[in-house]
Amino acid sequence: MGVQTVSLAQNEEQMQHFVRHLLKDVKAIEYMLENDWFDTGITRIGAEQEMCIVNQAYKPAPIAMDVLEKQNYSWLETELARFNLETNLIPREFHSDCLNKMEEELQGYINIVQSHLDDFDAKVVLTGILPTLKKSDLGFHNLTPKKRYKALMDALGMMRGEAYDLRIAGIDELLMKHDTALLEACNTSFQVHLQIDPDDFVDMYNIAQTVAAPCIAAAANSPMLFGKRLWHETRIALFQQSIDNRISQHHVREKSPRVFFGHQWLKNSILDIYKDDIARFRVLLSSDVQEDAMELIKAGKVPKLRSLQVHNSTVYRWNRPCYGISANGKPHLRIENRVLASGPTVIDEMANTTFWLGMMKGMHKHYGNITKHLGFEDVSDNFLKAARTGMDSKFTWINDKKYSASDLILNELLPIAREGLEDNNINKDDIDRYLSVIEGRAKSQTTGARWIMRTYTKLIKETGKDEALSTLTAAIVENQIKGNPVHEWKIPSVDDLKEYRTNKLTVEEVMETELFSVHKNDIVELVASVMEWHNVRYMPVENESGQLQGLISSDTLLSYFSKRQNNEEKTWLVEDIMVKNLVTVRPETLITEAIHLMQENGIGCLPVINEGNILVGIITEMNFLKISNRLSKRLDQK
Repeated sequence: MGVQTVSLAQNEEQMQHFVRHLLKDVKAIEYMLENDWFDTGITRIGAEQEMCIVNQAYKPAPIAMDVLEKQNYSWLETELARFNLETNLIPREFHSDCLNKMEEELQGYINIVQSHLDDFDAKVVLTGILPTLKKSDLGFHNLTPKKRYKALMDALGMMRGEAYDLRIAGIDELLMKHDTALLEACNTSFQVHLQIDPDDFVDMYNIAQTVAAPCIAAAANSPMLFGKRLWHETRIALFQQSIDNRISQHHVREKSPRVFFGHQWLKNSILDIYKDDIARFRVLLSSDVQEDAMELIKAGKVPKLRSLQVHNSTVYRWNRPCYGISANGKPHLRIENRVLASGPTVIDEMANTTFWLGMMKGMHKHYGNITKHLGFEDVSDNFLKAARTGMDSKFTWINDKKYSASDLILNELLPIAREGLEDNNINKDDIDRYLSVIEGRAKSQTTGARWIMRTYTKLIKETGKDEALSTLTAAIVENQIKGNPVHEWKIPSVDDLKEYRTNKLTVEEVMETELFSVHKNDIVELVASVMEWHNVRYMPVENESGQLQGLISSDTLLSYFSKRQNNEEKTWLVEDIMVKNLVTVRPETLITEAIHLMQENGIGCLPVINEGNILVGIITEMNFLKISNRLSKRLDQK
């Protein structure tokens, strides 16, 4: 869950104090490594579950703080946004029935959370990115009111200093400005921890890097953001861009994003990562550190290394090195796997966990130093391919062999994972149960990402975007309650959504965003042609910066053609006939208010603009007719 007692440094002296302790922490861990202080000979596993909360309309419900005020569970915590929660599972020794016990614990926690959400008519959703999220949900009004989160947002804002373009392309393309790192709150994951002996850490970390790609391919569950079908694991691109504080420059200079896969194989020890992160990334947060790590070392006591942990929590490697202290008082090292998305179900998450743990152990047994068999460039390339195309990826593997993701999983990695699990005396029934889920996905080519994209593609042909997304999210919730793995899920129909709620529907959720527009100095004949070609009744007029300047309707064109008969020699421009005094709305305007504005002003169209008068969409009477038609059909069904 991270160190909570952190803040933004108030002055240079405070930052210098923190950095001084950070460097002492590095010396302390170096001393402990050299003098064999670390816990060895035992393997423990753990996990963190991030989850979304939705209301009765399957939209984000910012009630996490309200839920937490009613109970005081040590295993339940806040996350960055008010509509997320996180549970922390008990560390377990990796043998016998540990995986089954982890599943029981996880499902039990989720059931308890749901029992509290019932009081708010809300539900838990396990998904990498909640399909019904809107950009307006990512404002600071939904930032969890805790000092740590505010400090992180302020620090990133100070270092970046300007709005950035978010660019992700898949089946659809998302291109938008963002000015807050709260976009990170779109992502929810299931983070798995594996304790590693110091002597094995280098080899095991490199194996974690190697198997990240097939892990993503098998477990992808985040294909959509703001109604756009993007990467199979859109979390990868979104997380990097959401907190990227690099600034574009004219010269070619290599700088790393704070969310990244890595640059090369690990060579010497975990210290290489910590030192590299301190060298590459400026300190974002500080903490009122009281302990002096080196003084504790001299006294024979194990330090908590608070400064190092704070800095490590602000550098987001997809395989993150972790330091901790075991229940026996000894320090230990862990690898935190951050590539796995939440969901689609608990059984799917446990299958992903089992597959990863088995591969880690089995690959180490088979290959030891994986760097002798694979180039880091290939491993990095595999990682990005998997994030973009999931099970459709083709990977470069051992001895430069090329495999489809499904063939690699079925023919190479599942047998290795099974062997790794058996060598650690994991119960055979549990191995069979969890790995059969991975096998089922690979054979059917169905991951959570594939199911979501197939479902949305079907639903969007049946109804509007908002109802399609709500139906999709409702189906996810229903299937999670049933508990069947995702490759067994059926594609729902829009009629499967028992109740579609529109009372708080906003313009953003139904507006048209694929717009044809013209400039004021274009000739009117161009407008008429485009409107005829694409059968549109309204044509916005904008300038080079995208600012709305006017509107032309089909009625305006009729008036123009009647006037032109009297003056055929004149060249008519858009600015000669466009309507300039427009009634507009913002994306967050309620649909009920938009309908009232159109009725009150006797108009059939409302341009949608943001704060800078930038045109972002358009809503017409046809959008309302589609909503009314769907509601009418639902009433008939009742």
